[in-house]
Amino acid sequence: QIPSFQGLAVCSLCTASPPEHPEHGRLVYKGNLAKAVLGVRFFSYSTSIFNVFMMPYIVLNSGVGFDSMLTQAAFYGLIGFFTFVTPVSLHVFTKGYVVRLYYRDDMDTYTAITYNAILAEKATVFHQKDVKIPDITKMFTTFYAKTKSMLVNPMLFPNPKDYNHLMGYDKGFYLELEEEKEDGKRK
Repeated sequence: QIPSFQGLAVCSLCTASPPEHPEHGRLVYKGNLAKAVLGVRFFSYSTSIFNVFMMPYIVLNSGVGFDSMLTQAAFYGLIGFFTFVTPVSLHVFTKGYVVRLYYRDDMDTYTAITYNAILAEKATVFHQKDVKIPDITKMFTTFYAKTKSMLVNPMLFPNPKDYNHLMGYDKGFYLELEEEKEDGKRK
């Protein structure tokens, strides 16, 4: 007798509630580039470390010599640039990429999981009122949580209401117009 997996397939297509994290709350977002970001940064770090340890050996044993001090400085500057600037720039560009985003209904707080400089997960807890949307669209920023820039893909939220609540789109436009009119009257 052949086992049937039809029941399993139907069950996996059911809309189940997202997994709960005991400390952070309900999972509302999971970034699809998390493994790629971690892999690229790890590869960059490892090649830089390898380069730091192997470069003196290669230079001393290869017989490559430079007559001019300017040529030597340019060569070592180029090697140093790719050794140190590439990992730093990768960290700067990807430090705000949100790997996972959790929401706690009871406290109305979000917890964004990102990677820090040593590739460990870092949790940033913020309230919805701490979210600021940049006036001008920025390349690696969807919103600011307090002062930290965060990057999420709106299409990856399983429930669009979660994204709307995060960004404050569920508050209504009418209230914002009234607040602006009151601020204008006060001036």
